[in-house]
Amino acid sequence: MRGIISLFITLSVIWLLLSGHTNPLLLSLGLASVILTVIIDHRMDVVDQEGNRISYPPRLITYIPWLAWETIKSNITVAKLILDPKMPIRPNIFTVKASQPGELGKTIYANSITLTPGTVSMSVDGDEILVHAINQGTADDLLTGEMDRRVTRISGEH
Repeated sequence: MRGIISLFITLSVIWLLLSGHTNPLLLSLGLASVILTVIIDHRMDVVDQEGNRISYPPRLITYIPWLAWETIKSNITVAKLILDPKMPIRPNIFTVKASQPGELGKTIYANSITLTPGTVSMSVDGDEILVHAINQGTADDLLTGEMDRRVTRISGEH
């Protein structure tokens, strides 16, 4: 039950912050969408499997700026690769180990990889993520394991 309440509160706060609407009609539609999402999540039997989602936002405070900075650095790297007349693009495919035991942590990790320009998560199989990288430099950045450690820290899965 705690997971359902936590999910309801988290989704409601996110909806209010992102929409900014206080019109009664829009508030009731937002409430309906939150309730529908909680019902679907509960019927899928994943509400309590991933723990208390309300504990994530405080940990995300340090992760989101770090991910934003990594995204900026990767954008610059990819722009240099594309603008270089020699086009030194050497795509490669490799796997990285996901140290998060929960599905939510692995999802955050795979999505973080895809959000970083020059890398795309292609599939998740158990504790391995298949990744496509635009060149060896972007692959090496990911293979350091820093992103994996940070996602493990924010998801509270040690």
